[in-house]
Amino acid sequence: MDLKQIQYFIALFEDGSVTRAAKRLNIVQPALSMQIAKLEEELHQQLFERGAHGMAPTAAGRLMYRLFLPIMRDLAHARQQLQQRDEVVTGHVSIGLIASVTESVLADSLSRFHARYPHVEVTVADGFSATFIDWVAGGQLDAALINKPRSRLSLDSQTLLDEEMVLATSVEHGPDLPHTIELAQLPELELVLPTKRHGLRGVLDTAAQHEDVLLAPRFEIDVLSTIVKLVESTRFATILPRIAVGRAVQRGTLRAHPILAPRIVRHIVRVSHPRRPLSAAAEALIEIIADELHRVSNASGTNATLVPKETV
Repeated sequence: MDLKQIQYFIALFEDGSVTRAAKRLNIVQPALSMQIAKLEEELHQQLFERGAHGMAPTAAGRLMYRLFLPIMRDLAHARQQLQQRDEVVTGHVSIGLIASVTESVLADSLSRFHARYPHVEVTVADGFSATFIDWVAGGQLDAALINKPRSRLSLDSQTLLDEEMVLATSVEHGPDLPHTIELAQLPELELVLPTKRHGLRGVLDTAAQHEDVLLAPRFEIDVLSTIVKLVESTRFATILPRIAVGRAVQRGTLRAHPILAPRIVRHIVRVSHPRRPLSAAAEALIEIIADELHRVSNASGTNATLVPKETV
């Protein structure tokens, strides 16, 4: 088994087709098929099922992918560090971002990053905090920005932003409410909230349980932009971070009510693997995203705090 065979295996696993994988690797299909066959013979394991619709990995193939992907990422990062010349940052960054970050600052962050580091490729995954924790631990992602979970993390964690969550209602259709509202009053409203799989819902439920308040939303939706659109046109209310509703508040379609007694605060943290140091490119991208989060939070008038770099 050599590195080239492992690279071929990973490409075929991810593309699911000899044709696509060979094109990605810039080799001919027979060469790819021959190397995979040699690998299977050496391991005494069938790694793929050949079918009419492509190559489906076997249980052995899936195990090999989980074991070798982190190793190949580590080798790629090491190569990137050794190849740096004249302060030119190169390589590839794979990062996971929760929806409130992607929807509010991703486009501007990538624009700034590309202008500064034009030789770096970036892959961004959008999903749930719990999923990203598993992917960072397994090596599928270099790092992720998530809502800080209630459970203890085995990954390195750095807090980037502390931000209050607000009650949002429609300016045109929403109920007549005071400027501020207490947590105990929230069950009286018809609510639209993220599902219990969502990191933001974990923040809300923790605060509610602490105050012995039961939140029973009429609708549960994980797509934050859909929640915002629904609330804009109905009497429903939602509880989201200010950066998630900031644009709607600025264009005058939503009203944001601070929640008091107590305030609900979510913590955006960066997680990375303790044994896989982040590349210079990954560190630079995360720093830009954190700066954009702070800028957007200030623009939306939130009581947000940009937290200094610190591993917790």
